[in-house]
Amino acid sequence: MNKILVYCSSTSPRLKYITDLILGDLLGLEVALVTDQEEFINSQEAKICYNNRHLSPDKECLIVPYGLLNERGLNNHLVNVIDFAETKALFPVYSSGSDLPFDIFSAAFYMVSRYEEYLPFFPDQHGRFQASSSLASEKGFLQKPVVNIWAKELGKLLQELFPSLEIRGHTYKFVPTMDIDAAWAFRHKGFYRSIGGFLKDLQSFDMESFTRRYKSLFNMEADPFDSYEVIHKLHRKYALRPLFFVLFSDYDEFDKNTPINNMAFQKLIKSLADEGGVGIHPSYASNRNEGKLQKEISALSDVVHAEITSSRQHFLKLSFPGTYRNLIANDIMHDYTMGYASDTGFRAGICTSFKWFDLEMERVTDLEVHPFAVMDGTLHDYLKIEAEGAMLRVSPLIKSVKEVGGTFISLFHNESLSNWRRWKGWAEVYEEILKEGV
Repeated sequence: MNKILVYCSSTSPRLKYITDLILGDLLGLEVALVTDQEEFINSQEAKICYNNRHLSPDKECLIVPYGLLNERGLNNHLVNVIDFAETKALFPVYSSGSDLPFDIFSAAFYMVSRYEEYLPFFPDQHGRFQASSSLASEKGFLQKPVVNIWAKELGKLLQELFPSLEIRGHTYKFVPTMDIDAAWAFRHKGFYRSIGGFLKDLQSFDMESFTRRYKSLFNMEADPFDSYEVIHKLHRKYALRPLFFVLFSDYDEFDKNTPINNMAFQKLIKSLADEGGVGIHPSYASNRNEGKLQKEISALSDVVHAEITSSRQHFLKLSFPGTYRNLIANDIMHDYTMGYASDTGFRAGICTSFKWFDLEMERVTDLEVHPFAVMDGTLHDYLKIEAEGAMLRVSPLIKSVKEVGGTFISLFHNESLSNWRRWKGWAEVYEEILKEGV
């Protein structure tokens, strides 16, 4: 059997959402919420009693609720944390009858809904919620997919109580993704931007850049960011089909990709679509202008002659609920922004995709969130890790995702595979990630 009943004194959108995620998506069970005590007691199905006390002792799994799932709106909870299953758990309960020492449903909901990011916080210079502000970072469990671990432990418990229950977990997957913030370092920028680049090189006495710019523009040397053949060869070698997120917008302070009407740029994008999926990398400026995102999606769709349904925010600018509502309004069905710029790990505590729950509207949406675990810029720029030591940080992440049958998603850029300047040695790091990730 693979059906499970969950008794609760009253249902809520939050409870239905999180039981569907934990019991349905992660454990592969058919879930039914029951509020009738007699129906629950008399049922012969596997049962979870989400209640302060047992209704039918020895015939059910008791999980004592913290109360978060019966609330509406937001409250500034003091979240207690305990040790559990070689990691941490939230919302401990102190009932001797409880089969788990914490409220797994409230804990998982708090993490995947990003509850803490709706509350007041100190943003970084780009208005982002910082990894260091998170409960996971503060309590030391950011590097673990705790929601998957909790679900796995609950699955073990349920199978002990109900031996005929069929738990169907996920199969591990690896999805490499790449952001194309700057398709080329020097080429195809236009006359005025190229002249400006030369002047900037001279003003800063950067003759290495000046020389490379000159040789690239006059076809004497390859452009340093033109690493696409290397990228494609690596993905083919490991039989991987990546996702490419392309910044396809007008020039702005933080949006400095190639002009969208440039034919070489459009040809490049079409070649990327031949090798993998292509999604939009919404511009930094689109966060201030909702209509701008629609134009960017439409323009990219025209180039690849396909509907654009996936995205990742440029600079990982993600704010709740506005960013996701804007994506939904523009028919984006999959988003890959869920991760931090400043640290590796699992921002939502989970390494499998999940539907976004709009906390202000108290409803589940159709937007599928795909969390990533590691970004090249995080390792090099924020954590100051050299290429030689990168896998010491990445390998435990891959291992932890494999252990729970999750999906490991990496985020690299064409720039970081250039082996130029600060990225020397990082093409080798990327291949190590691919080798270990498959």
